[in-house]
Amino acid sequence: MEKIKLLIVDDMEDIREYFKMILSREPDIEISGLATSGIEAIQKAKELKPDVILMDIQMETRTAGINATKIIKNNNPDTKIIILTIHEEDEYIFQAYCAGVMDYIVKTDSISQILNSIRTVYANKLMLRPGVANKIIEEFTRLKTQRSSLIYVLNILSKLTNSEYEILKSFFEGGTYKSIAEERYVSIATVKSQVNSILKKFEMKSMKEVIKLLKQINFSEFLNRTVI
Repeated sequence: MEKIKLLIVDDMEDIREYFKMILSREPDIEISGLATSGIEAIQKAKELKPDVILMDIQMETRTAGINATKIIKNNNPDTKIIILTIHEEDEYIFQAYCAGVMDYIVKTDSISQILNSIRTVYANKLMLRPGVANKIIEEFTRLKTQRSSLIYVLNILSKLTNSEYEILKSFFEGGTYKSIAEERYVSIATVKSQVNSILKKFEMKSMKEVIKLLKQINFSEFLNRTVI
């Protein structure tokens, strides 16, 4: 019988040893190695060439397992990777599948579920459970909405004067009417007049609404760029 060569990656020794002990009992599975970090997983994957990798997410960094997955899949696309983690957040699930994993399992799942996943992905079949599929659809919808909002904001920003843009940037960074007026050597009335122009272009009633929109789409990096 051809055995499935398995690499287990987790920064917790007791977890690594537990899964090694349990999974090595299976006649069709061979534990080819253990790794304690994403970096070591990349090295072991090159060296041992496992068929399947059980990969934790948070190890030396918050997304170490996902980052390692990208590199391993780039080095050897045939390697099957299963995320085995305690984290069920939509963000992690979406990033993991984008990186190339074939299944996403939480550590509280039964051993029979984990074994079924290992054997299924080894047969080159993608595992996409209903709950996971729903979360991926939700994340795609969120990103689509965010992209629409970003295009909307970019369109409005292109219509702002340089002065209006600088005032918007100042408000985003926590400025007040008084501080902005002093900074620009103008009257508060002048600032209010320009704010009214900004609000008309955004079709909003207050700067709080505008700032909330900008924060929702993580727009801070763009506000530090020069407007052309």
